[in-house]
Amino acid sequence: MLINVAETVVADALRGMAAAHPGLTVDVENRVIVRRDAPVAGKVALVSGGGSGHEPLHGGFVGPGMLSAACPGEVFTSPVPDQMLRAAAAVDSGAGVLFVVKNYTGDVLNFDMAAEMAEDEGIQVAKVLVNDDVAVTDSLYTAGRRGTGATLFVEKIAGAAADEGQPLERVESIARQVNESSRSFGVALSACTTPAKGSPTFDLPPGELELGIGIHGEPGRERRPMMTSGEIADFAVNAVLEDLGPSNPVLLLVNGMGATPLLELYGFNAEVHRVLAERGVAVARTLVGNYVTSLDMAGASVTLCQIDEELLRLWDAPVDTPGLRWGV
Repeated sequence: MLINVAETVVADALRGMAAAHPGLTVDVENRVIVRRDAPVAGKVALVSGGGSGHEPLHGGFVGPGMLSAACPGEVFTSPVPDQMLRAAAAVDSGAGVLFVVKNYTGDVLNFDMAAEMAEDEGIQVAKVLVNDDVAVTDSLYTAGRRGTGATLFVEKIAGAAADEGQPLERVESIARQVNESSRSFGVALSACTTPAKGSPTFDLPPGELELGIGIHGEPGRERRPMMTSGEIADFAVNAVLEDLGPSNPVLLLVNGMGATPLLELYGFNAEVHRVLAERGVAVARTLVGNYVTSLDMAGASVTLCQIDEELLRLWDAPVDTPGLRWGV
């Protein structure tokens, strides 16, 4: 691994992030990443966070048009409430703060505690839970569905609404609409390796894949011998559509898990578009790349979000973050 020692991986990454992105204020000691112009007067602030190892989620989505702040935990470990409170206090302008929380037990408990602490300090807080993964109902880290690729859609679209000056109740409502309109399904071609363990986190023999994998390496629905890109697209898209049943055009995220090159992801995207066309689903926008990753896992996930004109307008709004940038 390209590291010094496992114990300093997150701190080293944050120091490097600070050096690369002067538009961010990175507090390495307290593990908080804040857009440099925060707090913005009259603007609802968006705060998210989670374990490190999923980059660019969440720190790479801090900036105009998306998050106001992010709290990175240790690798695959929830940040703590004090981080979340510090982030909320740093970005609150008096218009309120929306916590965007992926549905993992540690994240849910700690963000709930942070919301109570923030409200004790006079900060108005709302929360939205992202639980878009259709692969399994419960897993090693969750009660209910896991939060995966739809987190990007929630943070981008709700972030645009907040930047327009919409009130907290409306930003929260939009975030919930995006989550409820989104579904995801992931596939692993290899296991990931955490710095602390130094070896694969689970056993996936060569020539096999895991259908429905989680972003921490949680088990999916089943293992099969290696399939073609087209066969994987058929399985993943059908799993999403069986649950979502979209009637409107969709946003499509073809997301890499960290170790799959763009050459393969674009080929997989072509197959996903083929399946959607066969199913009569119109795609309004497509995003392809590594956005919600799992360290060095090879594989991909598919996320669809059923949209209307308002959500599409907010998706197209300018965004300027390390991990996502257009219209600026």
